[in-house]
Amino acid sequence: MRPGIPTLTMICRSALALLAGFAMSVNAAEFSTGPVIEGYGPVANIKQTRPLSGQESFKVAFDAAEAGGQEKANRKFESLARFLNMQARAGIDPKQIQLALVVHGKAGFDLLNEAAYKEKFGGVNPNAPLLAKLAENNVRVIICGQSAAYHEIDAEDLFPNVEVALSAMTAHALLQQQGYTVNPF
Repeated sequence: MRPGIPTLTMICRSALALLAGFAMSVNAAEFSTGPVIEGYGPVANIKQTRPLSGQESFKVAFDAAEAGGQEKANRKFESLARFLNMQARAGIDPKQIQLALVVHGKAGFDLLNEAAYKEKFGGVNPNAPLLAKLAENNVRVIICGQSAAYHEIDAEDLFPNVEVALSAMTAHALLQQQGYTVNPF
């Protein structure tokens, strides 16, 4: 080994130490809910490289196809609360955010009103409080009519304000025409 030239092992150790330090700083973040949707959508305060100006506006569509289970709210539904909380903490006025949730497949069961959910599953719909909070924040919730028909979900069995679209594909196409982007998460 020539003096002054680091070995590959030394370089790798240095890189691993840097990555470990970075991971510890990211993992040390504290997650909490709010300020828009309390109890849902926990986020961490982040020191951004390029902070938002507060002038940004968002029109974002989310997609949910998997049912969330009977113990807690659907993770995909909670993503909308997370998005609202995250942007508000970054200085974006919630009035500058328009969100839509397009639901298809078995996730349609998570939109059942209390009576229909109890009849189908024998319990309380864990999505009810979150759906109410999303509705309070003008989030559009749209169910795929094709999935609803396939799973025998009638419009009167859905929470109030749930829109029935011809299909999820149609809903996403129309939302894109209205300027919504699709969130890939």
